[in-house]
Amino acid sequence: MEKFSNMLSAIDAIVWGPVMLVLLVGTGVFLTVRLQFLPWRNLGYAIKSTLSKEARTKKRGTGDISPFSALTTALAATIGTGNIVGVATAMVAGGPGALVWMWISALFGLSSKFTECMLAIKYREVNEKGEMSGGPMYTMKKAFKNKTFGAVMGWLFALFAVIASFGIGNLTQANSISSALNTTFGISTIVTGVILTIFALIIIVGGIQYISKVSSIVVPFMAIFYVIAGLIVIIGNISNLPAGVAMIFKMAFSVQAVGGGLCGSITAAMMNAMRFGVARGVFSNEAGMGSAAITAAAATTDNPVRQGYINMTGTFWDTIVVCTITGLAIASSGVLGTIDPATGELLTGASLTIAAFSTVLGGAGGWLVSIGITLFAFSTILGWEYHGEKAFEYLFQTHKYNMIYRIVFSLIVYIGATTALDIVWNFSDIANALMAIPNLICILILSGSVAEDAKAFQTIVKKEKQKA
Repeated sequence: MEKFSNMLSAIDAIVWGPVMLVLLVGTGVFLTVRLQFLPWRNLGYAIKSTLSKEARTKKRGTGDISPFSALTTALAATIGTGNIVGVATAMVAGGPGALVWMWISALFGLSSKFTECMLAIKYREVNEKGEMSGGPMYTMKKAFKNKTFGAVMGWLFALFAVIASFGIGNLTQANSISSALNTTFGISTIVTGVILTIFALIIIVGGIQYISKVSSIVVPFMAIFYVIAGLIVIIGNISNLPAGVAMIFKMAFSVQAVGGGLCGSITAAMMNAMRFGVARGVFSNEAGMGSAAITAAAATTDNPVRQGYINMTGTFWDTIVVCTITGLAIASSGVLGTIDPATGELLTGASLTIAAFSTVLGGAGGWLVSIGITLFAFSTILGWEYHGEKAFEYLFQTHKYNMIYRIVFSLIVYIGATTALDIVWNFSDIANALMAIPNLICILILSGSVAEDAKAFQTIVKKEKQKA
């Protein structure tokens, strides 16, 4: 078993190595240029559209859920433990400069997210039940000229998405919740497992309508709750903030390893900051992975480009807003580079974020971070269930077995909460990376038609901006 685990770790290191990260960010750079920087130029318009009253209705066009619900369900899957635990880990492994590289990867990720979501709506189908079904698998099947190639690529994407939904979207999230609640409040993992499974069953069995309703309430609430708590910490340490920000930028672009100041014993050079920052950014916002596109396909819209812009803002909210709050809270708190007396090693992950929040909030800091992890991780379970369900439906070419998937998925939450499965983490991590490959090929091949559609929609954007 240990040999198998080591083999999975080695494969995981390869698939998430420099080649994959260059491919993900490189695709974002290529798309940004090909789209003539429209995702950047229209980011303000996209954010305004997302927050408009109309985005919460189903007035414009056809679909299953409102444009805002489609975004929050996609965000439910992406705003997860990575925003709290992952940022802290990246800032220890790659130095605080990793935060800058997260921002850079997110900026180019806007174009990847826009492209995959817009294509998902353009090529979506209506299943026998009258529900929308879409995502990269349908795009590949319908848009590629070579139908065999499209069918094979679509099938592979769907298979990897189902595997990832059980691992990264379920088991690892449930485990994060039970560990956080056990450490902070002493709640038994079995009790947590039972409660989580009941909640998951109640919400998931209701399908996308239930999931989207819960997500549209929980996601904004949890993001605002966490951002306010983080801002209190940053304001409490405001005297350190200028030095913290200076250190972040200095270490992001320093060719030689530097440290000192608010970093404690951490030293890092630009390559390390880039490696961990880009990896964490991509993990967190999932731009280029294709997962958010599955949810985007359920949105009610009159134009694929319009919803592409709305869903694109997910990368902004996830990385530029939530990850930044965690990063600045850590950078200004002075706890980075602290040695944990219990282990003799550097504080990292959730422990580091809790230490940062505790500098201002005291004991409540641990509670707030643990509640944040619980909300973020549970919403990820809900969002990923829908991704996995639609991929499962694609594999079987019918919606008839979806209820079986929903029930099995909900029950697996209990296993995740009560057992630590390192093998599952590595296995699902690999599936997540393998999902990205067919999706990236797809969006690169179809980038020409996406650019044409985005350019054509620009006249509508100009008119709407004038009205406003």
